[in-house]
Amino acid sequence: MTALENVAAPLELAGVRNAFARAEAELQAVGLGDRSGHYPSQLSGGEQQRVALARAVAPRPTILLADEPTGNLDGANGKAIMDLLFDLRDKHEATLVLVTHAPELAERCDRVIHLRDGIIDAASERDAAE
Repeated sequence: MTALENVAAPLELAGVRNAFARAEAELQAVGLGDRSGHYPSQLSGGEQQRVALARAVAPRPTILLADEPTGNLDGANGKAIMDLLFDLRDKHEATLVLVTHAPELAERCDRVIHLRDGIIDAASERDAAE
């Protein structure tokens, strides 16, 4: 499927009437409006990750789950993806649950829970005034 079809498919299955228009808007929001007709093999890893973000936020979920969203990306693309993910979280007023081994990403979160061997080892919350 093209990037546009990839983002629109779950919307169509959910019965969203303007599935392709919303999919196009989400691809624009992640900077891929000009790549909407491209197939995965024609997109870089970072672009594929942005298509996945567009697909994830298009249905307007209240909770976004991201498991190591930058794990397969270089530093510059990883930072861009995380900036975009936090921006989309704010734009859609969603809760972001982020699993990461990267302390710099955890520092951007309002609450951090550390697990060790499947058990909560520590938890902290960022001051709301920050």
